[in-house]
Amino acid sequence: MYLSHFGLSEPPFTLTPDTSFYFACSAYQEAMNTLMVAAMQGEGFIKITGEVGNGKTMLCRKFLANLADANQKQDNQHGFVTAFLPNPYLEPRSLLLALAEEFHASVDAQQEQHEILKQLTRVLLEFAREGKRVIVCLDEAQAMPLESLEVLRLLTNLETEKRKLMQVVLFGQPELDERLKQNSVRQLRQRISFQYHLKGLHRDELDRYLRYRLGVSGYTGETLFSTGAVARLHRVTGGTPRLVNIIASKAMMLAYGEGRKQVTSRHIGKAAADTPESRTDWHKWLWSAFALLLGAELVISWMVMK
Repeated sequence: MYLSHFGLSEPPFTLTPDTSFYFACSAYQEAMNTLMVAAMQGEGFIKITGEVGNGKTMLCRKFLANLADANQKQDNQHGFVTAFLPNPYLEPRSLLLALAEEFHASVDAQQEQHEILKQLTRVLLEFAREGKRVIVCLDEAQAMPLESLEVLRLLTNLETEKRKLMQVVLFGQPELDERLKQNSVRQLRQRISFQYHLKGLHRDELDRYLRYRLGVSGYTGETLFSTGAVARLHRVTGGTPRLVNIIASKAMMLAYGEGRKQVTSRHIGKAAADTPESRTDWHKWLWSAFALLLGAELVISWMVMK
């Protein structure tokens, strides 16, 4: 491994959504602000969409961690009760059983669906009497069956005189928007009170992102990624955090293999060539095309002069 070579205590660019590596770029901060405001209001559905690799799962886990921190600042009789379903590809009955398990409701797996729903309602009412807000976060929500989405909507219909008994946050790829256009879930679509589309890192954020993750991993040296490396990394990834992590890690391995202490643009280019999802480096292509045209023009001029 390259850890000792660069003076690191742990890998800085792993793909696991570890919240200790959470970097509050502008998109993440705006999305988090949306989530926290919505959670405090306690109304309707919240929808967060983003392309593959833009950090929806990381944002979700950080949001849940923020709610846990908020709970510690309040007395035991108030705060948030949360549930996280990482794989919501569940038919309605399985979804209700999963929620019952998350909320520690006493249900029998053999019970009829309406009995499970009744027990869930009882637990949600108990949370409401204790002054607690219930928030359910569903990752990869674009995979949820439409029938299960409708069951969630029915659950969010439950309310006291003051507020809803449960709030739902949907994290999903852009395909989620297409699914919500279905006529059968139009009532749910109207209940979405807050939404945000998560984008990648801006060019001027990427250098800080790299430095932050390296710092968390114990790096104390000089600039590890050269200016050219950062610029090229953004070109071939478009700022998508997952791609940034993959290519940055490969580039560090290449630098380590050469015994170098700094990652250069050349290392990024080689790492990108080994990553199918990376983007075409148009900057390099344009320079190559320019060089070919210049060479052709020189040859033509020489032939004319001859």
